[in-house]
Amino acid sequence: MIDKKPEVLAPAGDRERLEAALRFGADAVYLGGKLFNMRAGTRSFTQEELAEAVKLTHQMGKRLYLTCNTLLNNEEADLLPRYLAEVHEMGVDAAIVSDIGVLMAAHRAVPELELHISTQAGVTNWLTATELHRLGAKRVVLARELSKEEIAAICAGTSMRCEVFVHGALCMSVSGQCYLSSVLGERSGNRGRCAQPCRLDFKSHGRGYALSLKDLTLTDRLRELEALGVASFKIEGRLKRPEYVAAAVTACRQSLAGEVPDLETLRSVFSRSGFTDGYYTGQRDLSMFGTRTREDAAAAAEVLGKLSALTRNEVGRLPVDMVLTMAPGEPAALAVTDGTHRVEVAGEVPQTALTRPTDEELARRALEKCGGTPFYLQNLTCHIGEGLMLPLSALNRLRAAALISLALFAACFVLSYVVCALSAGSLQFWHAWGWFQN
Repeated sequence: MIDKKPEVLAPAGDRERLEAALRFGADAVYLGGKLFNMRAGTRSFTQEELAEAVKLTHQMGKRLYLTCNTLLNNEEADLLPRYLAEVHEMGVDAAIVSDIGVLMAAHRAVPELELHISTQAGVTNWLTATELHRLGAKRVVLARELSKEEIAAICAGTSMRCEVFVHGALCMSVSGQCYLSSVLGERSGNRGRCAQPCRLDFKSHGRGYALSLKDLTLTDRLRELEALGVASFKIEGRLKRPEYVAAAVTACRQSLAGEVPDLETLRSVFSRSGFTDGYYTGQRDLSMFGTRTREDAAAAAEVLGKLSALTRNEVGRLPVDMVLTMAPGEPAALAVTDGTHRVEVAGEVPQTALTRPTDEELARRALEKCGGTPFYLQNLTCHIGEGLMLPLSALNRLRAAALISLALFAACFVLSYVVCALSAGSLQFWHAWGWFQN
């Protein structure tokens, strides 16, 4: 039976982004393996990692789609049937393909595997969608350049389920069918290696950045798209940060709930001078163009810390605040508190930076890696002297020492509380034990 509930589909460039998507309410995720992946710049998932990703996704009641949408060469075509059989055995819910020959071969090789047509296929009408459905596809990701009326006509004209991009980057060419990167830098977008040269400062009639489109957002129109018959709302961005995934999924969930989505946070996380809905509304003019500015980057810096903490706030983990101090000639110090307990540890003496000094961004990159502990980083304050550098390995040791000390301190506190409770009676003991478990 086909699920009539509209789906929020989020990108998962790696395990961290996968977890962010699932935690913040995505109904499904899409990701790439080591073969046939249109985002070769991502770390991609090995077969072992893919199996683990499928297991995690299904444990949370979600779906996982695997991208297989590059233009295949002859050698890769030979590998395709076995690869699809393997991922189907893992439990992948669908494969996303773009080539009509691949669609037909995949349908013959693994008829039980659901197949989705990628936006790379450039489907812009109901007739093409209907024929692809006849050949075995269950879903089509429509071209990103369609208007509201064109989307409505396709949804009404085919029994194929339709998926629409509702947030993320737009390609200057039609749905990624571009050879500019291939010609200029021998990095083909059709092989998942686009260098995005369209973001450079090309000039046209005195106008700068003449090929750089703003990112799309239709996150405030999901109820409208649902009424048109759209079955899945897709977020672009497998190369973006986990915080971006969290913000975009949250905006979609708010929109579907009939609330006003938090577009300000979404814009702060990443935008190119704002967003555009020019294709959807039919207002295809110069207002669709934009580039990433210093103001955009500054806005991102203000919200990334908050979102970074949220994306790592797993059930059962405790928030901690950290203060890093680095002064010339003195050991670096890291103070950590969970609001009740506080520890401080000392590390190596900072060096004079020969290239890039340690700043808050580099420090956060090391100190927020709290995996394997009961904690996650909520707030970070840095007091770093000018021109100082502490290696990431030294920062990692500081973090590990501080969190181990904090965990031991908290455990000793709870143990003493339990001992006191035992001497006072069983009721207080069970109260203490319940506090410890929470």
